[in-house]
Amino acid sequence: MPTFKITVAYDGTEFVGWQRQAAGVSVQGVLEDAARELDERDVTVVGAGRTDAGVHALAQVAAFTLAREISADTVLRALNARLPDAVRVVAAIEVPPTFHPQFDARAKRYRYRIWNGAVLPPFERRYAWHQPGALAVDAMQQAARLLEGEHDFSAFQSSGSDVETTVRRIFVSRIADCGLRIDCGLPSDPQSAIGNESATRNPQSAMLVYDVVGNGFLRHMVRAIVGSLVDVGRGKQRPEWISAVVESRDRSRAGRAAPAAGLFLVGVDYG
Repeated sequence: MPTFKITVAYDGTEFVGWQRQAAGVSVQGVLEDAARELDERDVTVVGAGRTDAGVHALAQVAAFTLAREISADTVLRALNARLPDAVRVVAAIEVPPTFHPQFDARAKRYRYRIWNGAVLPPFERRYAWHQPGALAVDAMQQAARLLEGEHDFSAFQSSGSDVETTVRRIFVSRIADCGLRIDCGLPSDPQSAIGNESATRNPQSAMLVYDVVGNGFLRHMVRAIVGSLVDVGRGKQRPEWISAVVESRDRSRAGRAAPAAGLFLVGVDYG
């Protein structure tokens, strides 16, 4: 009974999130449906994490075990033949049955995209948060860096969570000004800074990206952080306010959660 690790990319716009639910179409659900057709039995697909409704992924990681002997290349082709266009398996390898995509993960990488121009291009409406009016990127950069390190992130967690601890370690928390480019890259080393981060705003810029790498994230944590950083960029708060929010452990002190559309799970790192 081979076990496979798959890397999955998906447009989360039309899904209720990663996790299978009683109502609505989930990414996990369509993967399990495709695997059931392939294996002719129920198959449980376990993901590295639960992305919310409307959140996208460039490289979600999942794993499952099949009863039949089959190659990883065949798994990749067979699943993609059965999946909707919004979901694609981009890689598949056979792994030991002890592999767990969530518990074995060393770090997760997220990106949030903000279109900071007067007019939002129609092809960006599903993949960015429109923020017209110039943002103070230098102040946002200062605030973002204050989140690096190990902290209790209760202030950025939505209600309804049942985690054992709200302490997380953030390796990278940076804002990058991409100008008119949309291909700002996340560093391969999660300990390093974004190479094109600048302290001065490009007057022609439209796209900002927030890249964050951590050993784990709370429910809606990244979106709450982005909403708070935008408050700093708007001049509603000073950069050091973000530290006071962390210390408060009070969700009402942080900014509102940014919309799901701009958020991408970029990848999951394993030791």
